[in-house]
Amino acid sequence: MINVSFEDFYKVPDLKFDISRLRQDLEKILEQKKFKSPGVTHFGAIPVNQIPNDENSINGNNIRGKYWTIADDTGKEVARDIDIDESKYTQIVPEFEKTYFKEVLEALNSRFKLGRVRLLLKEPRSTLSWHKDPECRLHVPIITNKGCSMVIENVAKHLPADGNVWITNNTKYHNFFNGGEQARIHLVACVLESPFKINHQ
Repeated sequence: MINVSFEDFYKVPDLKFDISRLRQDLEKILEQKKFKSPGVTHFGAIPVNQIPNDENSINGNNIRGKYWTIADDTGKEVARDIDIDESKYTQIVPEFEKTYFKEVLEALNSRFKLGRVRLLLKEPRSTLSWHKDPECRLHVPIITNKGCSMVIENVAKHLPADGNVWITNNTKYHNFFNGGEQARIHLVACVLESPFKINHQ
């Protein structure tokens, strides 16, 4: 029997949020804001925090941020997009001020050093590119289905929408696919201090 290791998926102990409140306030947010698609098909983002008083920090390439990918059969790694100073993202976006998301963000900020925080949409029957990020990601799944999995290197894991918090090692090559017929929405934060041993080779 093959032994599969989930060492790149960290379930945060003693931290759980009210999934019904998250879904209720997500509906309120979606009445006011639409998912922005920063040049990526079947993907959308709604920023939850920003650089103080800087609306430009939540537009354009600032929504996506720097990543690396292996784009073709040459096997060469290439950088995409722009460097972002994640530590400057300290102000909640006004629309989230009177929502449960503010309480969630405060609880997360009390335990972790975070950068950008976004609601990320993955449309049904779609996948992200094979890529890696400069830092790990924290996930609070809000809407998902059994056909959704995150793949880090060769290991796939479904993250259920049950209020739990996960940190994933996005400094390794990974993608996310939604094989279901329902949109997947996670609250996703850049984690500036990794719980993983990072291999900088």
